[in-house]
Amino acid sequence: MSKLIWKQHILSSVAGVFSIAQLVTIFFLPGGDMKILRIIGWIFWAMSVVFGWLPMYHLRKYGSVTNGQSYMHTQQLVNKGIYSIVRHPQYLALPLFNIGLMLISQHWLIIALGIPAILLMIPDLHLADQEGLEKFGDTYRKYAEQVPKLNFVLGIFRLLKRKLRRIDEIE
Repeated sequence: MSKLIWKQHILSSVAGVFSIAQLVTIFFLPGGDMKILRIIGWIFWAMSVVFGWLPMYHLRKYGSVTNGQSYMHTQQLVNKGIYSIVRHPQYLALPLFNIGLMLISQHWLIIALGIPAILLMIPDLHLADQEGLEKFGDTYRKYAEQVPKLNFVLGIFRLLKRKLRRIDEIE
């Protein structure tokens, strides 16, 4: 990785450190008293696993990755699977993970570690869109108009709308 690339991603690296600190610290603190928040937290945490791991499979399957290369070295734009819901599922995984831990623990220190972790990844999210535009051009621009960056609820709604439109066109 070149020095420039490393510098571009330093904020997300720091966000990763905050996230790891959040995860390690949670084991030493008492759990929160509000059971419903803990349940919601576990749901967020489980969603972070899905949004964090599924892209590896989808990029390799649909992205024409050369054998031996990382799943990140796609040769074509992937807009299927999880990428039909959000453009940046792995970036979405981090805030879901952080919020999940905040809700599970309900402790001020976990919240204090999670908030900067979420905020520090935002510049990399914009950088990822710039890289997509540079790599795929107008195809990416059209994709970005259809699929939201992180809003998976809106993404699911838009996906259903596209599918219904295709069904109407067939009939």
